[in-house]
Amino acid sequence: MRALTATYRLQLRAHGMTLDAAADLVDYLDTLGVSHLYVSPVLTAVAGSAHGYDVTDPTAVDPALGGREALVRLSNRLRERSMGLIVDIVPNHLGVARPRQNRWWWDVLRHGRDSPYAHWFDLDWAAGDGRLLLPALDGDRSDLRIDRTGPEPLLAVGTLRFPTIPGTDTGTAEQVHRRQPYRLVDWREHRCGYRRFLDVNELAALRQEDPAVFDATHAQLATWVRDDLIDGVRVDHVDGLSDPAGYLTRLRALLGRDRRLFVEKILAPGETLDPSWPVDGTTGYDALRTVCGVFVDPAGEPGLTALSHDLPGTGGPYADAHARWYRDLCVDRARKVLGTSLSPDVNRLLRRCGRADERAGSALIEVVGASTVTDSLADAVDRVGRDHPELDGPLTELAAALVTDGSAATEVRRLCVGAGAKGVEDGAFYVATRLASLAELGGAPDRFGVTAAEFHLDQAWRARRHPLTMTTLSTHDTKRGEDVRARIGVLSQFPQLWSRCVTEWEQLAPSPEHGIGTLLWQTMFGTWPTDGEITGEYRSRLHAFARKAGRETATHSSWERVDVAFETLVEHWLDAVLGGPVAGSMTVLVRDLEPHTRADAVGQKLLQLCGPGVPDVYQGTELWEDSLVDPDNRRAVDFDRRRELVRELRVIGPGHPAVKLWVTRTALRLRRERPDSFVRGTYRPLVATGPHATELIGFARGAPGLSPDVIALATRHTLRRGDRPWGATAVALPPGTWTDRLTDVPYTGRLLARELTLPVALLVRE
Repeated sequence: MRALTATYRLQLRAHGMTLDAAADLVDYLDTLGVSHLYVSPVLTAVAGSAHGYDVTDPTAVDPALGGREALVRLSNRLRERSMGLIVDIVPNHLGVARPRQNRWWWDVLRHGRDSPYAHWFDLDWAAGDGRLLLPALDGDRSDLRIDRTGPEPLLAVGTLRFPTIPGTDTGTAEQVHRRQPYRLVDWREHRCGYRRFLDVNELAALRQEDPAVFDATHAQLATWVRDDLIDGVRVDHVDGLSDPAGYLTRLRALLGRDRRLFVEKILAPGETLDPSWPVDGTTGYDALRTVCGVFVDPAGEPGLTALSHDLPGTGGPYADAHARWYRDLCVDRARKVLGTSLSPDVNRLLRRCGRADERAGSALIEVVGASTVTDSLADAVDRVGRDHPELDGPLTELAAALVTDGSAATEVRRLCVGAGAKGVEDGAFYVATRLASLAELGGAPDRFGVTAAEFHLDQAWRARRHPLTMTTLSTHDTKRGEDVRARIGVLSQFPQLWSRCVTEWEQLAPSPEHGIGTLLWQTMFGTWPTDGEITGEYRSRLHAFARKAGRETATHSSWERVDVAFETLVEHWLDAVLGGPVAGSMTVLVRDLEPHTRADAVGQKLLQLCGPGVPDVYQGTELWEDSLVDPDNRRAVDFDRRRELVRELRVIGPGHPAVKLWVTRTALRLRRERPDSFVRGTYRPLVATGPHATELIGFARGAPGLSPDVIALATRHTLRRGDRPWGATAVALPPGTWTDRLTDVPYTGRLLARELTLPVALLVRE
């Protein structure tokens, strides 16, 4: 078995990328150079699931994906190529959108507290006065009826079915409903009788701290370990578990020491992974922030900040106050979700603490809201205490509960995670759009990019502390794909030109609202086809993104209260841009800047692939791609085209359409050829000299105890440099002859930037 040097992430789905379809790609992935295939969840999910995270039966591999037999075939195919398999698992929750498909949940609904599975879920019977509140209705219960078409009477609402206690089906549907241990309510009422995955009503949380639950939900995984089918797992939403360290310890014991264990954990800037967790690392959002951020030009901050807040009809802060504005935005958005979609969790915690009064609720919401912009819960409590002295009593009681009540501390921690995810990542990130590429998972929109110094320190820390952690540029959860982010990032290099363009375009096709306009102008620029051909598919994808973004910003429309008129207005505006005079101007701008956007795209790809950690290549991103937020980034990938291109690859020039594939394959194969230089390898920053030294970024890698034998180098800020020559800008090379694997050009002594034929270089000492 090869060392774990790089993974390739596949999004599985029925009637498409099944396990057998994945097995058919193994030869291509081997040719590409990855060592391990990394797949989305394979356990039985809700019928027709597009992602697999709504597992309904964790005891079986999903028949829609091919079942366990197909998993065995995939594992065997990989092993024939000396490759490995990493599988995504979902311990935090189960899918309950279709109750009959989840036998454990169905039993709880039928038998209530008497169900042997009632303690498997984190249920809050008090929220419904002894009945389990189910936010499954899209309105009231006026169309509730009894379905007698099957072997037992069921309560029916639309296509949903719910069980009834035997002998309770007499009378009207509402009378029957009152006799059940559950109570159906409108999802917009923000009432719920069970802990969820964040605020998703269709995903009911499991109590993995119960050994019986762990054993039952990991029985299938245990057989994969027993039969040596997998080489590691990725744990979804580890923050949702009551005791992450305890869970991971049990999971590590099940997996053994040699299999890899990664967790989905989004680390804030400066945050480190809990050292008590027996894991190999995270899924890599922390690396995404620094690798993409180092290509952002800090000189563009004032201009883009002013533009984002200073179009006609808007007010707000300018560059010097943006950080304060962003902090206030995050706290405000967190407060809103805590008072609406996350209010069941707030109320449950208050009841658990024996305090359900208004002041206690206000103190809790303020502290959790403040946690989104502070480094610790203690800092959040201190900040709220200073800003709200009238809450001193409830804050003291909350602090006492955090110290003495472990369950309360756990619930507060989970609330903080939920407020960050729903209030900031799915809220503020759609509003703080002075440079939309910064508003990404793991990102920090209030920080305008990453300096070279921070980049190198972050990379060196990863090499030293977590050499096997994953790194990524795109996932199934990112707000926009890596190439879209790279193109938008180039705006930081020409803020004045972008401001003039947007001002002109606003006169030709005024956006319906400033905030959504700021976001969508950048989104169109980031995804606009270089040939200017606007297809129906592209139009539909933009409409879908605008609809989701508009509801996440919640300025006019929202998920709870859809403003059809406003959403229609936005779609008409997009159509006017796509089919009007702005389209030609946008095409010219995109085409003129394409060399610079592609330079950044291949630059960030090379630095990720060669940097410390285990790089993950998300499906299809070895070629240019224009994905937006899910479900757009889960579209089918044309692997036939990629197979054909990879077979024909030779040394190519910068304008070649497959240059990103060439860089990806070359880097991945080099990692596999020299694993000691990358896996646990050393990291040494390279510092250029000359008039444009800051526009080169790179590092050297090598096996521990030996001199470096690999150098990765990328140009950046190429648009800002313009036509000015590189001059004597150069990087000094360690002793020996170095050959660029991308161009076959040898170098000795130093590499002059003006000698590069590609915007990147991958040097190897032979």
